Amino acid sequence: MPDGLTFVDTNVLLYAHDRAAGRRHYDAVQVVDDLWAHRNGVLSTQILQEFYVNATRKLSPTISRADARDIVADYATWRVHQVSMHDVLDASVLEERHTLSFWDALVVVAAQQAGAAVLLSEDLQTRTFGALTVRSPFTAAPPSP
Repeated sequence: MPDGLTFVDTNVLLYAHDRAAGRRHYDAVQVVDDLWAHRNGVLSTQILQEFYVNATRKLSPTISRADARDIVADYATWRVHQVSMHDVLDASVLEERHTLSFWDALVVVAAQQAGAAVLLSEDLQTRTFGALTVRSPFTAAPPSP
């Protein structure tokens, strides 16, 4: 795991709690465990909300509401960026400039505002936004020369 803060997108958290996700579950558990151990995981209120809704409605089997609340409470001990109105406006500009979905742009803005060096997401291709590098934890890194 890279040095510095690592922002985690909803899909990574969902895979970490979805035992039916096969290899992605294993990879996500490794990532989350490493972030717990190094205490460098970062989330936003948006990510916690999305996790709760998707865990209780879309996973198969779903996570009970009580268990999902407990999981959210655990993740709330990480650094959590509260999405602000300023973030919403910045995301609308980023969405337009980079042809992103608004929700993905809001994740990028939250990661930047939280001071993360890396954003782990399955949804965004590997790219950079200023000092923030987006990468998927489910894609093997290219071999070193």
